[in-house]
Amino acid sequence: MTDRQIPLFPAEPPSDPRQPESVTWNLWHGCTKVSPGCAHCYMFRRDEAVGRDASRLYKTRAFDLPVLVCRAGEWRGLYKIPSGSCFYTCFSSDFFHADADGWRTEAWSMIRERSDCSFFMITKRPERIEACLPADWGEGWEHVTIAVTCENQVMADKRLPVYLGLTLRHRAVMIEPMLTPVDLRKYLCEDGGRAIESVSVGGESGPDARPSDYAWVLDVRDQCALYGVAFSYHQTGARLIRGGREYRIPRARQREQAKKAGIDLRGGERLGEIPGE
Repeated sequence: MTDRQIPLFPAEPPSDPRQPESVTWNLWHGCTKVSPGCAHCYMFRRDEAVGRDASRLYKTRAFDLPVLVCRAGEWRGLYKIPSGSCFYTCFSSDFFHADADGWRTEAWSMIRERSDCSFFMITKRPERIEACLPADWGEGWEHVTIAVTCENQVMADKRLPVYLGLTLRHRAVMIEPMLTPVDLRKYLCEDGGRAIESVSVGGESGPDARPSDYAWVLDVRDQCALYGVAFSYHQTGARLIRGGREYRIPRARQREQAKKAGIDLRGGERLGEIPGE
């Protein structure tokens, strides 16, 4: 028994007049390298610069960020992060890393509570997703996107068959850092529908960056156009080959230069006939 009284007519939650935000939510930090795309990971570079072991996972002070509530002021009683916001989740680790198994249930609980927001996470470990989903996942949660990253054709062919076999409401592919040409055509369409909603491409940053060829980027863009899949050129990377010439692009201008290319696609309508249809 409990002394808590349950109201017959629960009050409606207070409306939130604030504008939504884009928030990076690194609820734990640290990772281990699993494939060629990890070789020059920015998180490892930053940790090494301050003498920290990047392979050791730990919970951060921001662990409970989504459910923090304003205790005073104009927005008292509301969540600190406004309704409708997007949480870019676990970008300094991998949400499905085995060393975080003891924290993930609580993380899912917070994500469930904030169904008024959206959550976007990227993993290199699609083989761990199914066993790490919450019990009430069902066909997937509408407000959660779990993306997979494939930096080359080998990783695409290894990860995407596993990823596409999962029960997910939303699917997205990140090719970043793009280290080789990548052919996604056999993965972009499934039983006449769009198996993948969006594809994002980017080069590698940092002093030891490996080059990315703009022709590879355009090829993936054309594949997405053919199947009506949204496409985004996220950033150029530090070394971009275009027309046989290599360009060195400062970190501060890599996103700007990618957007100037003007090759993003919203997705939806196919821009060509699919062979065999």
